[in-house]
Amino acid sequence: MRKEKAMQLFEEGYNCAQSVFLAFEDLHGMDRKAAAALSSSFGGGMGRLREVCGAVSGMFLVAGALYGYDDPKAREEKAAHYARIQELAAAFEKENGSIVCRELLGLSVKREAPVPEARTEEYYKKRPCKELVGQAAEILEQYIEGHPINKEK
Repeated sequence: MRKEKAMQLFEEGYNCAQSVFLAFEDLHGMDRKAAAALSSSFGGGMGRLREVCGAVSGMFLVAGALYGYDDPKAREEKAAHYARIQELAAAFEKENGSIVCRELLGLSVKREAPVPEARTEEYYKKRPCKELVGQAAEILEQYIEGHPINKEK
């Protein structure tokens, strides 16, 4: 379900991170406008820097909202959360060989022009982003099913 929702959001024009983050808006409770703005910087591997895949960043944002810690002295919670993030990253990397945008897209450039490409039919044919967004949402949904959310957050 969330996989399809994330893919639909991507087709609507949201970036990779926004698509994943918004697919879980009913769980993290942030209103759509704020959620879209918060996650907007992470598309294109962080502002088209082609670093960590935006779908992965969106997955991490949701994990932080649902399971993250807020006490700077909470060493155990911090370690547990970092372990969670590494587990999610490993699941995505297992499926795709990387969590780095440029590697997933087969690009050799480290940075690209900040202007995103138009979302044309040709764009969707040559980019795996829609599928990666769906995959990130699916990985996170499966994780959530096995790990209850702390409702007190």
